[in-house]
Amino acid sequence: MCNDDPKIVRISGRSSSHFTRMTLIFAHELGVPFELAPIHDMTVVDPEAYADNPALKLPSLRRAGSLVFGAENICRTLAELADPKPRIVWPEELRTDAARNAQELVWHGMAAQVQLIFGTVVCELPADNLYFVKGRRGFEGALRWLDGHLASVLGGFPAPRDLSLFEVALFCLVDHVAFRGTLALAPYPALLGFTEAFARRPSAQRTQYRFDPPPG
Repeated sequence: MCNDDPKIVRISGRSSSHFTRMTLIFAHELGVPFELAPIHDMTVVDPEAYADNPALKLPSLRRAGSLVFGAENICRTLAELADPKPRIVWPEELRTDAARNAQELVWHGMAAQVQLIFGTVVCELPADNLYFVKGRRGFEGALRWLDGHLASVLGGFPAPRDLSLFEVALFCLVDHVAFRGTLALAPYPALLGFTEAFARRPSAQRTQYRFDPPPG
């Protein structure tokens, strides 16, 4: 897909990626026109396949000759493009240790899931290797902490707000665990309840996880 309209930003990523979905949800919530350029093969080691991201990661955003790397940077860029400007809570506005810890653990969980999927599913490495055992245990621990502290964390968020990076990232993470079946989610009822509520938003319904069809 290619569009030369300077008002439409191009997001390079995957419909099956939690990092990409964060940016798509922000684009829908903020009313910023975009197109998704799917990255089909994550085993490629050429930056060109990742919209020239030298770290070989996704997503990236291209607009008017500029290139932005990473989900949070892209979300901030989309917020700058939005009109009218919504009330968004960013990580630097979190004022309690619990809220800051929660944001850190969401980032950890997202990275850990990539580690587990890429290592044991894509590369077919043994799941009983200590590297993956520790990653899985840490992932479970992060979800357990988030489940136990979620109510108090959200209760301390600034209000009113239209959106927060934390809530979008948390939704994308938990829903992605369900999509890929990485971990059992039954032990985390608070996270399941939060995800079920967030999933009612039109932006969540329009960005449901799927595998992009191969080109051609």
